Amino acid sequence: METKAQGWTATGLRWQGGRPSLTAVSGLRAHERIVTPGTEVGWRVLGPRRCTGARTAAGQRPCPHRAVIEAAAKSVQCEPCQGADVGLALARDQILDNGQTYRLYLAWFGTGLLKIGITAEQRGTTRLEEQAALAFTFVGRGRLPAVRRAELTVAQAGLARERLTTRAKTAGWWALPDGGGRLDRLAELRGQVLRLLDGHALELLPDGPLVDQCGLFGLADGAPPAYREITALSADATLGGVLRAPVGRYLFIDTADDPERPLLLDTRLLTGWALAGAAPGPLSGLTIRPCRRPAEPGAQDSLF
Repeated sequence: METKAQGWTATGLRWQGGRPSLTAVSGLRAHERIVTPGTEVGWRVLGPRRCTGARTAAGQRPCPHRAVIEAAAKSVQCEPCQGADVGLALARDQILDNGQTYRLYLAWFGTGLLKIGITAEQRGTTRLEEQAALAFTFVGRGRLPAVRRAELTVAQAGLARERLTTRAKTAGWWALPDGGGRLDRLAELRGQVLRLLDGHALELLPDGPLVDQCGLFGLADGAPPAYREITALSADATLGGVLRAPVGRYLFIDTADDPERPLLLDTRLLTGWALAGAAPGPLSGLTIRPCRRPAEPGAQDSLF
């Protein structure tokens, strides 16, 4: 991203209409850069990391306190901004009905990783793209109270979970069945969910498309066999390389120092830092966790 002297403050990776963009703000100005495979980036991280404000009914509101946020935090909001954010209020069941129509979705994130959730109908498939759902389908629609009750019913029946950890999602990228297998499992689950929700006060969608997003995310052949996960940034860190296709909010970044092991960045860790452009050079100021594909069941090292 282009920068001014004081840097642009990163606000994350957003999806709109199937297109991912890195976004940043500088005062009242906003900037976005569409991300495509092969995009080259170079950043110097300028501290401290600060709260990015709250999404309110009137739009995005800057943090009035310019609160400092911990470097490794996934949430980049201070407590007052969390309390004012309408998205968080909805997730915490603090909004019972806002008059909007919501959709109930089933999402597949890997073998044994099935999620049930809701999204505002006006957002289309954006939430599924942001969450890096490898396959999904919509199974119902209606007002918020009815869709929320249906979500809880499915979760309590043990058919799918309401939440999945980042670690579970990324581990699932290594063991992907073929596209037909993914969609077959999703179709099987949809049938179970529709039978369970028969009689609920929402419109069921038995014939919605089964959507596979592995190609969109560059995961047709799974994740790289080994990579380096960035778990924290620090002030004055330098980071750069060539981007692969984004996977939801995650970026695989190929670097010259270790071509066989790309970096994996959860862009929520970038959010709240000011960024300045940096020329290609050594990486610095990154906390990294090495990750490697587990051995196949039954495999063992050679004895000699």
